[in-house]
Amino acid sequence: MLGAAALAGCGGKEKESAKVVHHVFFWLKAPASVAMQEKLIEGLETLRDIAQVKKLLIGRPAPTLSREVIDNSYHVSELIYFNSIAEQDAYQKDPVHKAFVEKYSTLWERVIVYDMLVEV
Repeated sequence: MLGAAALAGCGGKEKESAKVVHHVFFWLKAPASVAMQEKLIEGLETLRDIAQVKKLLIGRPAPTLSREVIDNSYHVSELIYFNSIAEQDAYQKDPVHKAFVEKYSTLWERVIVYDMLVEV
């Protein structure tokens, strides 16, 4: 839960310069297809070429203990670190990102994105 000071900071300059973590979850049209997973991962790798991407992690659900709070129904995920909201916004408009979406969006049936302002 965000404290009052953190919430107050979300409306001003602090928000503009806050680091951002961009976490994307993909559900494939053919979940059993390892080839489709590999093709999507190949496409995600191209995002490393975008200048604003500070760190990119790509993976699949971990075989951790089953618990009610864990959703491991996705097939592939990416986690990207940006130094600011402006960088994340620029990433969304980058030709490499747009080409990724155009070329690989036929592979997935669902995508969920969680963007987080880094508090610490």
